[in-house]
Formats: sequence, structure tokens, C-alpha cells
Amino acid sequence: MKIVITCDSFKGCLSSERVALACKRGVRRVCPDAEIVMLTVADGGEGTAQAFVDGAGGTMMSCRVHGPMGEPVDARYALLTDGITAVIEIAQAAGLPLIPPEERNPERANSYGVGELIDDATAHGRKRLIIGLGGSATNDAGMGMLAALGARFYDADDTLLAPCGAALAGVRRIDLSDFNHRARSADVLLACDVSNPLYGPQGAAHIFAPQKGADEAMVARLDAGLRNFATLAGEEAAHLPGAGAAGGLGYAFAEFFNARMCSGIDLLLGEVQFDSMIEGAGLVITGEGRLDVQTLMGKAPQGILRACLRRGVPVLAIGGAVEDREKLLDGGFSEVMAVTPVTMPLAEAMKPDIAARNIASKVAEYMKTYVK
Repeated sequence: MKIVITCDSFKGCLSSERVALACKRGVRRVCPDAEIVMLTVADGGEGTAQAFVDGAGGTMMSCRVHGPMGEPVDARYALLTDGITAVIEIAQAAGLPLIPPEERNPERANSYGVGELIDDATAHGRKRLIIGLGGSATNDAGMGMLAALGARFYDADDTLLAPCGAALAGVRRIDLSDFNHRARSADVLLACDVSNPLYGPQGAAHIFAPQKGADEAMVARLDAGLRNFATLAGEEAAHLPGAGAAGGLGYAFAEFFNARMCSGIDLLLGEVQFDSMIEGAGLVITGEGRLDVQTLMGKAPQGILRACLRRGVPVLAIGGAVEDREKLLDGGFSEVMAVTPVTMPLAEAMKPDIAARNIASKVAEYMKTYVK
């Protein structure tokens, strides 16, 4: 019996790898001789670069860059063994967890460090960039990233502006004469799991800025700034699905790099030749911390499910919590299971060792019915 285990992380609790190891223990309790193949996955957020290295081969690099508030940060990205591809998580340089909650301010935060990572990767000869857009603290439409690569932004008095969300509304001229052409010529693929435009009621400021520290007045200012920036830099890309991702970095990559939006999980599965990996498998186990109808909208388990449905391989989905179970079953999963006992408090269930034990127990329970 061949079983493939490929789960996303249980965020705030267990990494993708630890979830898979817990599933493996559950399988072994019932099927000690099963052939088990494990793949760590991510859909553009935390762990994306490592998942590509684990699945396709490569090296994790460390680079000292500016964090979202200008502080030094040791960020990591991946160089794959194909010799042309780098995988960059923007959260490594501009992520929300890098700023203490009481200091979060998307008018001040910037994406400068993302540009520094791109510069470092292309200096290593990488001409293909996979960019994970999850988890940003910024709302600067990529001004910081672009500034790190040589772009300059000026106001109505032709005064150079510091790149940040607060400066968006004042931009009147963009100078790309010193833009890093090595970086700009790269083939850029964006691993993105949101479809928001740059501005408007569903845009970056209104939907994402509040969780980054913005109040209602700041949201209005940021949205006006995004509109102004798009008027100058290019309006068409502002309406692309995903332009509002990562505080408008999706827009900046689309407008200034001609980048393509992609499903993060589909990029990963293609890179690791997942179709070949599941050939001959009798079961695939996938999951994430919370399973609900949103899971069917581009999350990692859905990408895995699509690949398995093409091959006729049944898929068990596990989650710390489950809602919309019937919709998930209608979507194609063979079974959907919550691993947390209904009587267990959330704080207890989120402890890593307890979560791993719950996963192993639930997978073993399923395997008993599977092998009958």
C-alpha cells in the first residue's frame, strides 16, 4: 500500500513537516508495512521556500535586509537546483510577525527588504523568481521594493519621497532610469491565494490594512494613496485579481515586472512532479489548520485534491477544526475529519505535542476503516 502525506502547516501550532510526521505515526499504527511518501507544502505563505527545497532540491540562503520598519533582518530564501530559480517569501523581509503588535502601522511599514532579496537572488544568477505573497505588514504598493531596486518617487515639488504607505498619495513622478534591469528582466511568478484588486472596497487597504494596524481614517488615506499611485504607474494592472495582495505588492510585480499570478500550490506541485509522486498511491492525506469552504478557493489542500482527482486517487482531508464538511465532501474529498476532540479547549489543542497526538490518533482511526 502506498500512501502520500502532504499537509499544509497548522498555523501557530505545527509546521507542514510536523503535521506529516504525525500523520505518518497514525498510519504506521494500523499499516506498519505501508509505503509512505511525505511532501511538505505551502501555498505562498510561511514555509513556501523550504517546501520547494524539500520537494525539488536546493539551498536555503540567508541575507541581511531591511525589515518593514527599517530594522535589520536576517531573511531566508531558496535557490533551487535547476540553477535558474529562486523562491522568495515576502514575509521574510516585510512580514507582519516582524513588528510587535503595538507598533504595527501600514502607513510607515515598507517593502524595501523584498527588493533587497530580489537583488541578492538575481546577483546569484537567478532569472526565474517565484514570489510568495503571503503575510505582509505593508500597504505601500511595492514602493519600498521598487526603491531598493533603484526606482525613485517624487512629490509635486520634485522632492524625493521616502517609500511607504503614507507617501503614496503624494507621488507625482516616478523615475525608473536607475532601475535594476537584471531584476526587471527576470521571469516572475507570483504565488498568490487572494483575488483582491489594488484599491476600492475589496482592495488592499479596506480588506487587509485593519489587521496590519490601520484604523478607519488610515484605511481611507491608504486607499486614496493606492488610487493615486495606480493613476501614475498604470491603471490596468490595478484591477487584476491579486493586485491587492501583500499591500499592493501584487500590483507592483504585475506593473513593473510583468509578473504572472499563479496558484502557489500548483506551482509547487508542478515543480516536484506531484503527478508522478502519486502514481500507484491508494490514498493521499492532506489538510490544514482549519478546513472550511475557503479551503476550496485556492488553498493547498484544494490544489492537492485537483491533482488527485485527475488520477483517481482518494484524498483524506484533516484539520484542527472543520466547518462546511458537506461542501468539502461535495468538492471531492473522500473524507473530511477534525482532529481536535470536541471537548478539548482550543488553548490545549494548540499545544504542538497535543496537536500532533490528536492528528496521529485521528489518522489511525481512519486507517482502521480504510483497510477493512
